[in-house]
Amino acid sequence: MMTRLLVIMGSGETTPTMIKPHRQIFESLPDPGRAVLLDTPYGFQLNADEISARTAGYFAQSVGRQVNVVSWRTEPPPGLERERALTALREADWIFAGPGSPTYALRNWVGTELPSLMTSADALVFASAAALTLGSHTIPVYEIYKAGLDPRWEPGLNLFEELTGVPAVVIPHYDNAEGGHHDTRFCYLGEPRLSYLEQSLPPDTLIVGVDEHTALICDLSARTATVVGNGGLTLRRMGSSVRYESGSVLPLTLDAPTGGAVDPLPPVVEEQVPALTSVRAVADQLEEKFKAALTASDLDGCVASILELEQSITDWTADTLASSDADHARGILRGMVVRLGTLAGTAVPFVEALIGLREKARQERDFAAADHVRDALAAGGIEVRDTTSGPEWSLQA
Repeated sequence: MMTRLLVIMGSGETTPTMIKPHRQIFESLPDPGRAVLLDTPYGFQLNADEISARTAGYFAQSVGRQVNVVSWRTEPPPGLERERALTALREADWIFAGPGSPTYALRNWVGTELPSLMTSADALVFASAAALTLGSHTIPVYEIYKAGLDPRWEPGLNLFEELTGVPAVVIPHYDNAEGGHHDTRFCYLGEPRLSYLEQSLPPDTLIVGVDEHTALICDLSARTATVVGNGGLTLRRMGSSVRYESGSVLPLTLDAPTGGAVDPLPPVVEEQVPALTSVRAVADQLEEKFKAALTASDLDGCVASILELEQSITDWTADTLASSDADHARGILRGMVVRLGTLAGTAVPFVEALIGLREKARQERDFAAADHVRDALAAGGIEVRDTTSGPEWSLQA
């Protein structure tokens, strides 16, 4: 069997923005499709087990699909564990790999059976760091951006050309803006370094740039490439670029014509994907809604903002690139509760709603969130006691 769908995600592979594309891909597979998560790109991290669990949980809870982890953090020696991993990959209909280090992944994939097994799955979904390995050349991101290595290419797996016939370099995080005043576009390279590196590429090599929270779905049977998600696709060769927005459908040859995409079709997703691309952005937006409701003495609106933020924190839990965003969101949640806690004497329904929120978190075994609600209520002068008949509360003297 040869791969039918090659999917490249620029980022956000385990966030709410990619749920619909993931579901669409799974719906095209045999049912039940055998799905595996390959942990190599982040295998060097001490929290690799946690990343695997969060990612599998995302697919189970948000996408509705069971995904099994195939561990290949370092190349296993000959033996049973190696053969089990190879068998799981050989039988997989869907193979996924995501964040981490592209060069670490390549060190453990090149020279093994894995590249050939990747191209035998019905759907190959590579995101973030894993996406960087698909081209003929790979950006050593950590080494350049974090350790100051002079810009250079590393050899890639070249699976993109093998599957599509197009010689290419794949760059996720193409529109990254984390640097603020300094240029971190093009997967943290910035324009000067990309221009320098581009000069050493073969003249026919295409740069395939996929924005964050965006996916390029290459249908190898239909010979089309479809852009879905929040951002766009950029095709660049020797400094000249053509951009295609979400919903564009191109021929798989990716000829990068001077105009727009061929035969523009509706986006693959059924609804417009939310523009917010991090739990930090969601929290900031909901805080503004909360402030407006508080100013208008709209307690229902305040509680609605709190509940929506609590749900958003849960929805974004699997985001492996969230860094401090979750802490930021929880801080805003606590602040909301504290500000409303001062109104507890005249807002009994609100207090009851928050206690109900705490009980919901406890039932879901999210004890950290439950403790945050209790502590915030305490800071607002409300004491919560757990009794055999349920929680009780009172104003502190």
